[in-house]
Amino acid sequence: QLHLVESGGGLVQPGGSLRLSCVVSGSIDEYYSIGWFHQAPGKEREGVSCIGMSDGSTYSPDSVKDRFKISRDTAKMTVFLQMDSLKPEDSGVYYCAAGCAAAFAQYWGQGTQVTVSS
Repeated sequence: QLHLVESGGGLVQPGGSLRLSCVVSGSIDEYYSIGWFHQAPGKEREGVSCIGMSDGSTYSPDSVKDRFKISRDTAKMTVFLQMDSLKPEDSGVYYCAAGCAAAFAQYWGQGTQVTVSS
């Protein structure tokens, strides 16, 4: 059983940056990966980055890999998502969860709202 809590969302202008945090607590298996997911209004949740908690390997889709960077602090059991060059279409709720694919991820956090607007 895991418990994930996101923070760091907010209002930012286009071109700006935000760093999201996901604090993980509970019995984490060393093979777990933690993913960040974006849900825009009226759209399905989609993965934007994923990291292996044991080896730090990362994956981001081509659509964001030049702007979003995922990292982890294993001592603090925290996963970060650094988002740069933000666009209005990046607005929505960002969730973290255990897993890289939205259809199979578990232990979803409550989400943090990101709004990119001038």
